[in-house]
Amino acid sequence: MSSEKQLSEDAHLDESDSFTVDPAEERRLVRKLDGRILPILCLLYLFAYLDRSNLGNARLQGLPQDTLNGDPTGHLFDWVNSIFFFSYILGQIPMSISSKLFPPRLWMACMAFGWGLSSTLMATAFNFGGLMTARLFLGIFEAGFGPVIPLYFSFFYTKEELGKRLAYWFGFAAVAGAFGGLIAFGIQHAHIAVEDWRLLFIIEGVPAIIMGVVALCFLPNRPESTTFLNERERSIALDRMNRGISGDTGVKVDKAHILMAFRDWRVYAGGAIYFGLNCALASISAFLPTILKTFGFTNAAAQLLTVPPYAAAAVVMFLFSYASDHMQSRGIPMFLASCISGIGYVLLLAVKNVHVRYFAVFCIVSGTYTTIGIILAWFAHNLGSETKRATGIPIFMAIGQGGSVLGSHIFPLTEGPRYIKGFAICCGLAFLPAILSIVLSISYRMENARRDKLYGKSDLNKRVDTSELADKAPTFRYVP
Repeated sequence: MSSEKQLSEDAHLDESDSFTVDPAEERRLVRKLDGRILPILCLLYLFAYLDRSNLGNARLQGLPQDTLNGDPTGHLFDWVNSIFFFSYILGQIPMSISSKLFPPRLWMACMAFGWGLSSTLMATAFNFGGLMTARLFLGIFEAGFGPVIPLYFSFFYTKEELGKRLAYWFGFAAVAGAFGGLIAFGIQHAHIAVEDWRLLFIIEGVPAIIMGVVALCFLPNRPESTTFLNERERSIALDRMNRGISGDTGVKVDKAHILMAFRDWRVYAGGAIYFGLNCALASISAFLPTILKTFGFTNAAAQLLTVPPYAAAAVVMFLFSYASDHMQSRGIPMFLASCISGIGYVLLLAVKNVHVRYFAVFCIVSGTYTTIGIILAWFAHNLGSETKRATGIPIFMAIGQGGSVLGSHIFPLTEGPRYIKGFAICCGLAFLPAILSIVLSISYRMENARRDKLYGKSDLNKRVDTSELADKAPTFRYVP
């Protein structure tokens, strides 16, 4: 590196450290960012989640009978559901790292167009192979979206704001579950020439393609390069981006930080947590209408009754995430939400009363969605640098998607109507994140205390140079 370039970077560091921001001016900037970023990304995730989870609704609309020769055991449906997660797992790490090399709005637009087209083409499938191919590509394109979002949010939001924004974003997975049930209920009463499940895939696939165009036109790029902000707003955004953290920025990938992510035991602990959460999430997405039908409801009623648990989950997720941001604690809210989910599975295993079992569904959906929203915010800050986040987040998410594969295979039709094995597995894997969340939280607190003792208290809003050591930098502090 030339001496002139080094002096320029040093000057930038000094300027960043001494930069002062009027709180009112900063609030206006946050509102401006929220108004542009959140609607686009939340709608993108709404359609992404509709497209990955609509198989559960399509199952009750005749898909197995039309394309899987009836599928009396349910195993073919399980494989159609789980092939998405295989491609999603394999694609997450390379897609997330590659995303740093492209403008965010171009990357997001291409991913949305790809998964929207894949979902729409599912309507043209006439056999097992056609469905498998469409779901395979659906997983590839969605692998370039979900894991990239925590990194993208960290460009614009501080750690005190990140939890709520990720809750807004991931909350649209719950909204998608509710909308999916409403859309399926409406289609079931449409009575048109096209099979209901084919119409479902078309209606839920095309909007993602449209949103891809919207993202390309309106989603901001990185703070230092977007034309969405003026010079003053850009300076404030860069100051906010570097509070308590800094490091590699822009079109750059730090190979040393990639290796650091692979060697960090906490990333794998996060993977174990995510494994347990995703086993429940995948089974909820694919089998909730089927499970509700075993309570004695008709197909149409089962579709409609999926709506209230998802609506409740969105509210619970926001409340927990707000408290998590306010307390600057992730482990305790994670523990509580995981226990709520586990208790729901205990009720399904132990109680036969339909009303209690339906209440248990509320517990399961609320606890599962809440914990996933919080853990994304947890690692979006605690990995220290952009490259380590771009690597570490998809590592733990890829491990976690193994739970999605498991969740896709533990509710075969032959196990109905009680599904004891499936509920028991999900129950155990719901309490696993509760235990590991406390372990991680204690670990982060102990490490913060150790650094405070060695290096003194750190100003949590001051720029911390993580360009070399990422989260191992002496003045970096974890959110516990």
